[in-house]
Amino acid sequence: MSALSHTLSDSLVITRRNLIKVKRVPDLIVFATLSPIMFVLLFRYVFGGAINLPDGITYAEFLLPGIFAQTVVFGSTTTGASIAEDLQKGLIDRFRSLPMSRSAVLIGRTVADLGLNAISILVMALTGLLVGWRINSSVPEAIGGFLILLVFAFAVSWMMALVGLLVRTPEVVNNASFIVIFPLTFVANTFVPLESFPSVLRTFAEWNPVSTVVQAARDLFGNQPDSVPVADAWSLQNPVLYTAIWAVAILAVFVPLAVRAYLRTATR
Repeated sequence: MSALSHTLSDSLVITRRNLIKVKRVPDLIVFATLSPIMFVLLFRYVFGGAINLPDGITYAEFLLPGIFAQTVVFGSTTTGASIAEDLQKGLIDRFRSLPMSRSAVLIGRTVADLGLNAISILVMALTGLLVGWRINSSVPEAIGGFLILLVFAFAVSWMMALVGLLVRTPEVVNNASFIVIFPLTFVANTFVPLESFPSVLRTFAEWNPVSTVVQAARDLFGNQPDSVPVADAWSLQNPVLYTAIWAVAILAVFVPLAVRAYLRTATR
């Protein structure tokens, strides 16, 4: 068996192990989906009437792509916390004693969390349909919208994997990731139009990859009418390409760093 096929086989085993854990501990998926549902209902019915939008777009259609992006980014922090928990419980040492690919543990963890993010998006999409969100594009474009969200989430998972390996306690991983991710998801076009931002924050938000993920999803879901202008920044004029560049760059940097950190951790 080649090294690649060996890694893929081991990764599938680890992925299955992590998904079985979710099945046995359903609280993980319950609380992972309750939070985005709460955000959808809160912003749709509590804050929606106070946010001014241009004519031609409803707040439900503006909001849902932002909620999707926020949820998958926050959901990706599960990777770091889970790896830190496995380290803390000594599970990584058990994996090390097995004749398996070293990178399989990280691949299996990130792929399993990608599956959890997909479930969260499905639940939110169904909730969104109930509160007035609609997909106004073709089926291939809609699939592309969901894929761009999941690809970016997968890239962020690898960042969180490195954090989990370096910090090594779930509580600190959650706190550290919150400090970074919270401003990234709120200083963006997730919940309000960028026109309401001060100039400095608006410039940051226009080039914030979370903003472009949201804009890409809005475009692909048909939630950005032609009558509603988009900011002139190149990033928001080409959101799919800009998001893809960020995703590839994050993976190119953090996959080898995370694997290297795992190997160092495994040799201690």
